[in-house]
Amino acid sequence: MSDKNDYRSTLNLPSTEFPMRANLPKREPEMLNKWNEEDLYGKIRESRKDSPVVCLHDGPPYANGNIHIGHALNKILKDIIVKSRTMAGFNTAYRPGWDCHGLPIELKVDEQFRKKKIDKRNLSIREIHDACRAYASSFVEKQKEEFVRLGILGEWDNPYLTMNHEYEAEIIRQLGKLFENGYVYKGLKPVHWCASCVTALAEAEVEYDDHTSPSIYVKFPLETPVDGVDGDIFVVIWTTTPWTLPANLGVSLHPTFNYGFYRVSGGDVYVIATDLAEDFQKECGIESMELLKTMKGKEMDRWACRHPFIDRESLIMVGEHVTLEQGTGCVHTAPGHGMDDYIIGQKYGLPVLVPVDDRGCFTDEFPLMKGEHVFKANAKVVELLKEKNVLLKVADVEHSYPHCWRCKKPVIFRGTEQWFISIDANELRHKALEEIKKVNWIPAWGEERIHNMIAGRVDWCISRQRKWGVPITVAYCEECGEVFQSAKMFENAAEVVEKEGTAAWFESDLSRFLPEGAVCPQCGGKHFRKETDILDVWIDSGISHTAVLGKRKDLPWPADIYIEGSDQYRGWFHSSLLTAVANQGHRPYNTVITHGFVLDGKGKKMSKSMGNVVAPQDIVKQYGAEILRLWVSQLDYKDDVRISSEIVKRSSETYRKIRNTARFMLSNLYDFNPETDSVPFNEMHEFDKWALSRLAVLNRRVVQAFDDFEFHLMYHTVLQFCTVEMSNFYLDVLKDRMYCSPAESRERRSAQTALFQITRTLAKLIAPVLSFTSDEIWQFVPDFKGKAESVHLAEFEKLDYSIDENLTAAFDTIAEIREFTLKKLEEARQEKIIGHPLNAAVTLSMGHDKIEKLGELKHELNRYLIVSQVELIEREGDSVEVEVSQAAGEKCERCWNFDELNGDGLCPRCASVVEKG
Repeated sequence: MSDKNDYRSTLNLPSTEFPMRANLPKREPEMLNKWNEEDLYGKIRESRKDSPVVCLHDGPPYANGNIHIGHALNKILKDIIVKSRTMAGFNTAYRPGWDCHGLPIELKVDEQFRKKKIDKRNLSIREIHDACRAYASSFVEKQKEEFVRLGILGEWDNPYLTMNHEYEAEIIRQLGKLFENGYVYKGLKPVHWCASCVTALAEAEVEYDDHTSPSIYVKFPLETPVDGVDGDIFVVIWTTTPWTLPANLGVSLHPTFNYGFYRVSGGDVYVIATDLAEDFQKECGIESMELLKTMKGKEMDRWACRHPFIDRESLIMVGEHVTLEQGTGCVHTAPGHGMDDYIIGQKYGLPVLVPVDDRGCFTDEFPLMKGEHVFKANAKVVELLKEKNVLLKVADVEHSYPHCWRCKKPVIFRGTEQWFISIDANELRHKALEEIKKVNWIPAWGEERIHNMIAGRVDWCISRQRKWGVPITVAYCEECGEVFQSAKMFENAAEVVEKEGTAAWFESDLSRFLPEGAVCPQCGGKHFRKETDILDVWIDSGISHTAVLGKRKDLPWPADIYIEGSDQYRGWFHSSLLTAVANQGHRPYNTVITHGFVLDGKGKKMSKSMGNVVAPQDIVKQYGAEILRLWVSQLDYKDDVRISSEIVKRSSETYRKIRNTARFMLSNLYDFNPETDSVPFNEMHEFDKWALSRLAVLNRRVVQAFDDFEFHLMYHTVLQFCTVEMSNFYLDVLKDRMYCSPAESRERRSAQTALFQITRTLAKLIAPVLSFTSDEIWQFVPDFKGKAESVHLAEFEKLDYSIDENLTAAFDTIAEIREFTLKKLEEARQEKIIGHPLNAAVTLSMGHDKIEKLGELKHELNRYLIVSQVELIEREGDSVEVEVSQAAGEKCERCWNFDELNGDGLCPRCASVVEKG
């Protein structure tokens, strides 16, 4: 093309400073600094101070270690909710929190002491607490920095920490209420016990993992004579915990099961459940078994057996806990080492025998193996059974077994004196189950899950034998050992702790806390000693609804939303519900949402040993936080989700499509002033009306998806809009009108009006997810009256861009025709019939109904198909037939359409535009 005929300067070519390359790892920190300097979160809070309140209460992560991908999923979901609710016009504060007490931190600090060769026994309780507090604080700061880097807005300068003195004081006050309301008692019961960490564990602190145990069948000699059966009779039990046999005090049968007396080869008689006899015979390799007699379990109630290797009686008892799932239907019962055993033992008046110390070693009560760790003693117990000729079978079995959540070592059930919350006092269980019905559970199966947990749970063990935590602020009478507690004592302790921290309880004289004139209610004694146990950390986080909510208008009680991982049905959801119902008589939340766990790309659990851990820090460093946020939005998070480098890469490619769509629209708004150049909707080009009608549908669906917490629907709706409806159709067709029409023409301003509205609306709709990019787009959107300084200060709008059904049908038909035509054009290009779609003339053959649906748009089909010429032929049938040929005429040097050209190489349209200048 000669300089004379270079028409580029007459075209309205796109122009924008909005970068094509996102460069998110560099640009995001710059935006975070800008938001911080401008106090964006503070401005958001101020702008919504008089709006209706929606409260999302943050479940506190543990202040130990860097954040992992599960933390990122959780916090990004919360941020999407907070931002979308804020943009929907609500006052939605976000105050993050951290769980700061407990065993993991104490063990890490112990490790630090050992490295520095510091003997912990020589340290004061305050020195230990100060070290734990410093350790927790360091990880609060690390995690805070990592969460902020993800683009999460909140009160990062005012988080709630369970180790703050005010919070610790509130824990003590709530404990006092639990005592006052009659829920707390001390009792000797079997609890999960970690011999490695030397403390009791709550159910929520126990994880199940595979463990190999000895599986044994043992004969208990029956002492009670049986009519019609002679010879030596043995009740046979099966167990995978041989070490508990020294604590055996009985054998449990089911009252209604049938039990058979079987003469086996060799002459002995074995008592087992008839339904398990066949499996038992195969398992133990018994040649023959002759059934002599059958009895119901209840007929043998209170019969007597002999212990297999200790000179004492083992009582036969009947209970509903016995099953036919495995074994013999005769259950070895040690009330000091199992909850079912304990319950039936209490019913029959058996003592709680615990011949095991807090380190998991046998005591004087089993002198034969005194000092031996119970797991090591398993083999010795098996040998002892062999010596006594009462062992029928031994084999190793791998099964799911409880492990300590912290040290990952197998735990034991061990009877100890502990503090408990009674789940049935004052109908707490019943009240909690009733409150569960009033909560909106997402997903819906969550209701049944937590209902079953509450319905079947045992009393809550709330005491721990450690240092770093909130003390149980009660005392014991020195004279008689009776517990002394009072509301005044709890309040005194709370006031001291509020000023001086929990160490004050341990280091101060008890007189600081006792009410004046305190006397033992049991014996009248006046001398007391302090309780030294601390509280389960699930009490700490479980009362956060009281410690954090209800103190401010924008953080009301109860919370509107709790959202955590599905493990919190037995954790935070559970403890929050019980403490709230016990002390406030009401559920602490209205809606509870759960998300699944993050697995690797193959659906496997992540672990360092497998080398399949995906760290959020690595994704942020390589791609930017925006890609991680986009990944979260595309998930149906209610199930377990997957992540891998390939999945992240795909999210990055999706992000690029959305960014490019926005950039194209912005690049065509460089000369558009919304205040002076906008075209009223009813005067706009039909195609622009259609585009805005699709925008209204997008707007409605996305806002509804946010409202329903269905973020993956938002993701798919936006992606469909950007790639299919906009980039592949509307924006593709629009280029000719945008570039070639007169700059200030009605048709171009109409298109710009649509692009302006689409861009500003899209920026708002993606803001809760693509928080950085949306604000970047927003800064390039042409200024308009009332434009907020940040997209995060804007609100969603209700858009009313309705078009009649005929116009909708016309564009649906065009979209269908385009699909067929584009395929044929590509085939023609491959066959060298054409080089570019604008080189083409297209003949369309279709039925009368389709042509009718096109209406007046049939005269502009070449523009919508982006070809130079279209011939429309009516024929029978519903299908569309497309023929492609070389277009007639010559290629216009300005718009590239084929037409009859003037002497300057221009088609009539372009000649008119150039002539008018």
